[in-house]
Amino acid sequence: MSTVTSTAEIDAPIEEVWEVVSDPRNLPRWNRRITKVHGVPRDGLHEGAEYTTVVSFAGVGAHVDAEVIEMKAPEYSKIRLSGPVLDATVTTHLEPLDDRRTKLEHVVDYEMRGGVLGRRAARALDISGGPQLSLRKGTQAQKQQIEGG
Repeated sequence: MSTVTSTAEIDAPIEEVWEVVSDPRNLPRWNRRITKVHGVPRDGLHEGAEYTTVVSFAGVGAHVDAEVIEMKAPEYSKIRLSGPVLDATVTTHLEPLDDRRTKLEHVVDYEMRGGVLGRRAARALDISGGPQLSLRKGTQAQKQQIEGG
């Protein structure tokens, strides 16, 4: 299992940051490889909630199932991802720095599955600069969305 981490300080209160980062419908805005998100509960995420993302690696589309395994709004969430080429856990922590700024941290523990599709996905990740770069870009996209309105 591998781990990548990304952190950002965001010029917004914790509640505003949570509203954006806890909504998986925003995922395509943060990661160009995520093309669609299906099945997000209308009343928002909660422990046990499930949804599906459609991810494209090197022209091959795959469904990745997500399950919320822990959630404590507006401070913490842990989501398990399972797809044909990876298993991962995404942990998000929010910490208020003051009344108007928030520290956002994502920790992703992941493992690529074997086979031809797994090798293609790993190669696509390498070409893109790797999982660390992808996570950092996603975190910066979140920051920009929150601060830019």
